[in-house]
Amino acid sequence: MNALERLARPEILALEPYSHAAWRPALTRLHANEAPWRPAGDRSEAGLNRYPEPQPAALVERLAALYGVGADRVLVGRGSDEAIDVLSRIYLRAGEDAILHCPPTFGMYRVAARIQGADVIEAPLRRADGWRLGPERVLAAWTPRVKLVYLCSPNNPTGNRLDAAAIDAIARALDGRAIVVIDEAYAEWSDAPSFVQRTDRYATVAVLRTLSKAYALAGARIGTLIAPPALIGIARRVIPPYALAQPTIEAALAALAPAALAATRERVAALLAERDRVARELARSRWVETVWPSDANFLMIDCVDPDEVMRRSLAAGFILRDLRAYPDLPRSLRVTIGSREQNDALLASLATEARA
Repeated sequence: MNALERLARPEILALEPYSHAAWRPALTRLHANEAPWRPAGDRSEAGLNRYPEPQPAALVERLAALYGVGADRVLVGRGSDEAIDVLSRIYLRAGEDAILHCPPTFGMYRVAARIQGADVIEAPLRRADGWRLGPERVLAAWTPRVKLVYLCSPNNPTGNRLDAAAIDAIARALDGRAIVVIDEAYAEWSDAPSFVQRTDRYATVAVLRTLSKAYALAGARIGTLIAPPALIGIARRVIPPYALAQPTIEAALAALAPAALAATRERVAALLAERDRVARELARSRWVETVWPSDANFLMIDCVDPDEVMRRSLAAGFILRDLRAYPDLPRSLRVTIGSREQNDALLASLATEARA
C-alpha cells in the first residue's frame, strides 16, 4: 500500500464506485433511460438529452497538455471547490483527522473540513513578514492527525505568491505523511513556475488549477486536480459520475483551442499592466494606506477608513470584498482588476483629496 492509500479512509478504499452507463458514443443509446429528443433551445453539440461523458477524455487530455502532465494525473470537476471536497472525503474522518492551512487564505479549505467533521489547525501568515510562508511554523503546527496541508500560491486574499523554497521544504518534510495541496488558482497571473512541474519529486503532493480566473470560465465551473495516478484513481471513486454538464465541457474545450489560448495570453498580459496602473493610482488616494504587492488579478488594500471606501465604491456602482472578518486584516479590502473603464470609475470614486 502506497502513502496515498495509507493516508486515505479505509472505507473509501473499499468503496465500490457507482457504475454509470457505459460510454459507447458510436452506438445508439438505449441503455441510459434518456429521452430520445432534444429540449427546445438546445444548442449543444452532443445534446442535452444525453448524459455527458464521465471525466470527458478530450477535456482531460487538453487540460493535461495545458499543465504539462500525463492524462492519468488529471481529475476534472466543478471548480477547485469540488477537488477540495473530494480530497476532504477521501482523507478526513470525522472527529479524528484535521487539515492545516495558513490564514488569511481561501475559506473553502476550512468549510470543506468542517463539513466532513474534521478539525482545522492554523499556521497563520504574518503581516509583519509581508505574508511570507514560514515553513518552520507550518511544520511546528503539523501533527499526525493532519492529513491535508493547504498552501495557496498566489494566496487569496493577500495576493502574494509563496516562496517556492518554502513550499519545497514543507513538501519534503511531510512527504508520505500528509497530502500537501498547492492551490494555484491564480497561477496565470504570476511569473513564477507552476509547482506542477515539480510534483514528480514527492509522493504526496497535489496541485489545484482552475479555468475560472484567467480563462474567464467562472460560470462554467472547471477545476483540475493534478496528482499522482494513485490519488486520481481514488478520487474517481468519489467524484459524482456526471460531475460536468455538457455545456460546461464544450465551453472548456472551446476555451482551450489554440486561438483562444493565444487570446487569453494577450488578455492576461494586458490585465497585469492594468493591475500595476491601478496599484499606483490607489496608492495616491487619501483613503488608502497600503497597497500590497500582488501576483494575482486583484489587489489587497489597507484603508484609512474602510467603511468610507466601501461607501464610495458602492455609490459609484462597485462592490469590493470586505476582508475585515480575518483577525489580521482589520482595515483591508480586496479589489478585483476590471476593465480599464471600470477601474477608472472606481479610482475616480476614491480620488478626492488624493495624497500629493
